[in-house]
Amino acid sequence: MGTRSRSRSGAGVVTAGTVALTMVLAGCAGDGGGTSATPAERPSDGKTASPSPASAKPSPSKSYPLSKTPQTIPSVREHTAARGPGWRPAGGRVVIGDARLSDEGKLIAGELELKYAGKVKAGAGDVELALGGSGNPESYTMTVKDGRVRIVGPGDAGVFYGTRTLKQEVHGGGTAPEGVVRDAPAKPQRGFMLDIARKPFTTAWIKDRIREIGDLKYNQFGLHFSDDQAFRIQSDSHPEIVSPDHLTKAQVREIVSLAAERHITVVPEIDSPGHLGAVINAHPQLQLRNTAGVATRGAVDISNPESAQIVDDLLREFAPLFPGAFWHLGGDEYQALTVKNPEASFPQLAAAARKKYGANATVEDLATGWLNDRAATMKPFDRSLKAWNDGFFRGGVVQADKSIEVAYWTGKEIGARPPEEYLAEGRKMTNYNDEFLYYVLGQPNDFVYPTGQRIYESWTPLVVRGTTPVPQKYDSQILGGTFAVWCDLANAQTQAQVAQGIRMPLRATIQKLWYPGKPPLTWPQFVALANRLGS
Repeated sequence: MGTRSRSRSGAGVVTAGTVALTMVLAGCAGDGGGTSATPAERPSDGKTASPSPASAKPSPSKSYPLSKTPQTIPSVREHTAARGPGWRPAGGRVVIGDARLSDEGKLIAGELELKYAGKVKAGAGDVELALGGSGNPESYTMTVKDGRVRIVGPGDAGVFYGTRTLKQEVHGGGTAPEGVVRDAPAKPQRGFMLDIARKPFTTAWIKDRIREIGDLKYNQFGLHFSDDQAFRIQSDSHPEIVSPDHLTKAQVREIVSLAAERHITVVPEIDSPGHLGAVINAHPQLQLRNTAGVATRGAVDISNPESAQIVDDLLREFAPLFPGAFWHLGGDEYQALTVKNPEASFPQLAAAARKKYGANATVEDLATGWLNDRAATMKPFDRSLKAWNDGFFRGGVVQADKSIEVAYWTGKEIGARPPEEYLAEGRKMTNYNDEFLYYVLGQPNDFVYPTGQRIYESWTPLVVRGTTPVPQKYDSQILGGTFAVWCDLANAQTQAQVAQGIRMPLRATIQKLWYPGKPPLTWPQFVALANRLGS
């Protein structure tokens, strides 16, 4: 957004990067006039007496400066300033214009210690939530005027985000500034991902993170619950693969329900055909072995139909447990493809590829076919599918399904393709850049804990790989980004240390996913705001 401001009937429009000017005007009395003559001052003939010099003085009145743009995380996109006292939660109610907003209304009422009145007409001091308008369903308009607040949006998600802005504005006894906020996210996918396979996290900790990211206007929570180390959710179809320390399905339903209340979609991931060590532990016959009989860590033999059967069993079982719009298929780091000559090392894979896809097919084609087959398994559940970028290969006789979104995480893998290649093919992409957005416990393999400052000052959604942005022309294909916690060295940090370590990186990431362009605050100012908000 360009920087601009203008005055209009005593109100100024403040957009991205604009600073409001404070002006104080001498006002008149609240009833619009001076002091009237008292009955004792009126003559008996009914004519009004000439006012004395004392009574001619205008009564003192409250004057207000032009309101300033609210300071929130993430920053609001636009604020039209006005003069007035603003609004504080002092005895008003929360009312709704549509029954579909009851959850949003009850939540903000409880948070601000207001009475929830339901679907009634708004009055003095009230907060009114309403559906209306068109456009981005995550957009909203919040008007603070005449001692009340009105939040309206095309969808309930946008109204919810408006309540998050209001909550931050009045935090700690603050005031929602007079005027109009018009706000919407720059990117439709704004995610936080947690690896619970390598390190178990309590249900309470996970719920706390969902509340935290909900207040920050994230809308996805990735759950990586299956890997070489463990399978962390109760399974009825294959209980033999489940680790002792796991979430029950009842606990998962609680997590999914809380996330839905905050307009967050839980995005589950059962990674395959690599990272299946927990499955292989219970089914060793599925493990991939080379010509010398040496086992390949975490990899199932994709020429064995039983490998596909067990993964499909799990996908079908867990799809109803996670009813959100997205699903992550994994697809990364299949170790058969990291050797110099996969066809020579794994002749069974090469033979299966030629049998299924023709004489020119390779092991890469067989892996691509595996990904497409898993996508076909998920088709009846109508999910938008993601897979890691190193599960998509250049050339070949089999191409990955065009509908599968590229989750781009690294350019460090053998044969890694630059993000521009996928984008030039017209593929959609989400940004998981491991240079900025990977919080890897213990900092193995040259990983360094990311800092909020570096994200805030140097990363944008266009910086998909390394530190160099892709061309601006691809901006619309990059649907958003995800900050990820990976627990490679699980005991390197406690749950509390993880929560503290990701606090500012999460805030910096959402600032860049919601608000386009340079942030209006410096990094020290941003940190001070986060501390003041207690978030």
